[in-house]
Amino acid sequence: MSEILMPKATAVWLVDNTSLSFEQIADFCGLHPLEVRGIADGEVARDIRGADPIGNGQLTREELDKAQGNPNYRMKAQVSRHAELLKPQKKAPRYTPVSRRQDRPDAIAWFIRHHPEVTDAQISKILGTTKATIEQVRARTHWNAANIKPVDPVTLGLVGQLELDALVKKAAEKKAKDDAKKGIVAEDPTLRPAAETAYLSEEEQEERDIRASRAEPKAEDVFGSFSGNVDDEDDED
Repeated sequence: MSEILMPKATAVWLVDNTSLSFEQIADFCGLHPLEVRGIADGEVARDIRGADPIGNGQLTREELDKAQGNPNYRMKAQVSRHAELLKPQKKAPRYTPVSRRQDRPDAIAWFIRHHPEVTDAQISKILGTTKATIEQVRARTHWNAANIKPVDPVTLGLVGQLELDALVKKAAEKKAKDDAKKGIVAEDPTLRPAAETAYLSEEEQEERDIRASRAEPKAEDVFGSFSGNVDDEDDED
């Protein structure tokens, strides 16, 4: 028997508009006979509006008449013309242009460095790569490991900014829940400003460290210290 659309709504219509037995309705709709009895008694699906299986192309009038004339007959559903439209479409695998595929290790390295909370499965899905490649980049056993450097996948054109933000947010929320279950309370590194999570070259990082190590100048350092006495100068006059 083919699976029908809106089985409970169809059962409601059949209970209200036909003389079929509970067993016949249950068999056609893929429900339990007791569930159909509950629909007839008003205890189940009381807020569901009935759906006509003949009108939506799931049952022919001939089948219905045959079943009403023979309690032992089990109706055969027709393939609905709407079934293909309502059938969930499987998302096609992400396609990465050949010219961009060489950039994926850099994007993987960026995730590993700046967003360790993102799982390998999530990285694999969003970049269209494999877990084996991710592990090679992480362990620095990739054939091009010497030339791999962390680069934002948005900059590389591999993903969109909104898609990346959604992924990072989802991963951060999951990690926070897992940490909460373990009693771990830690600052979320994903909440840092984008400027702090962006890749810096060795020269830029060295310059940032030098600036951070410089102490804030004091007034004495700028104008010098004053040790004279104003009262002494007045006395001399």
